[in-house]
Amino acid sequence: MLLPTTVVGSYPQPDWLIDRAKLGMRAPPRIRAQELWRIDPQWLEQAQDDATLLAIRDQELAGVDIITDGEMRRESYSNRFATALDGIDIENPAVVPSRSGKPDLVPRIIGKLRRKHAVELRDLEFLRRNTNHKIKITVPGPFTMSAQAKDFFYNDEAAVAMDYAAAVNEEIKDLFAAGADIVQIDEPYMQARPDQARAYGVDAINRAVEGVTGTTAVHLCFGYAALVKNKPAGYSFLPELARCNVNQISIETAQPALDFAVLEQLPGKTIVIGVIDLNDTGVETPDVVAERIKRVFKHVPPERIVVAPDCGMKYIPRDIAFRKLQAMVEGTRRVRQQLA
Repeated sequence: MLLPTTVVGSYPQPDWLIDRAKLGMRAPPRIRAQELWRIDPQWLEQAQDDATLLAIRDQELAGVDIITDGEMRRESYSNRFATALDGIDIENPAVVPSRSGKPDLVPRIIGKLRRKHAVELRDLEFLRRNTNHKIKITVPGPFTMSAQAKDFFYNDEAAVAMDYAAAVNEEIKDLFAAGADIVQIDEPYMQARPDQARAYGVDAINRAVEGVTGTTAVHLCFGYAALVKNKPAGYSFLPELARCNVNQISIETAQPALDFAVLEQLPGKTIVIGVIDLNDTGVETPDVVAERIKRVFKHVPPERIVVAPDCGMKYIPRDIAFRKLQAMVEGTRRVRQQLA
């Protein structure tokens, strides 16, 4: 399909499932944040299943082509997987600077990092059973997880990232075996820490997809619109991804008004472009969406473009999220018609 539509990963969790006021008043948690859930633990999994069905149906009704589970079971994009590994002490968190420079509670690394068991496999299986659409699931990236923890064992930043990558690699292989069409690796900290990313970030991604045969993506962003208002027009780390062994590069372009010329340095990669501004609660018209898509064509042909919102959809009201998806789908349809 020309210009397939998708979401980056998350979709708004229902108010009856999670305390959205608490969620919006804090940075994305790196340790567990059970206090966010409104449901008694004995019923939580069942409630998360129901919320996932709502997210699936909303995406289907909006006409999205490649859907996710909306990350309904997650407190943040990364902490559910990152806190499930061997070698992690989540009971005695450490403090590191966040992307904004503020103190952030994070897990401590006290031993060799290993995956104990599949973390998102049931999520993927549930998604696969409940839709006939193509499906995507996201995993936190090894570089980003290494930046969201405090090392008391390795004394080697690159070694930490590579062992996280080995754990992610095992997870990705299980997800594809269970029916995933696309697995996306979320790596926002590559933008936040470009010098370290140049040193070992791409190597960590390549280790994470080693031996993987399905379609893979890596996602970079400037931070959630709900938390970051003033975004630059250029990434500090992006052309370097030309040598990573993933098929798709997912970026936000609506809120930051990205200079698309940089995308010419990623030949052969499919580019997932964010065309829905999540800092604006107004719903874009299909014509606005269409123009945001077409401005990329000077630098990337339509055959290598996937259309999505910017990231962080979980932070906006569900009714607005749904209408924004509808506008995205309709705007994309109009561009397809013009190209035809």
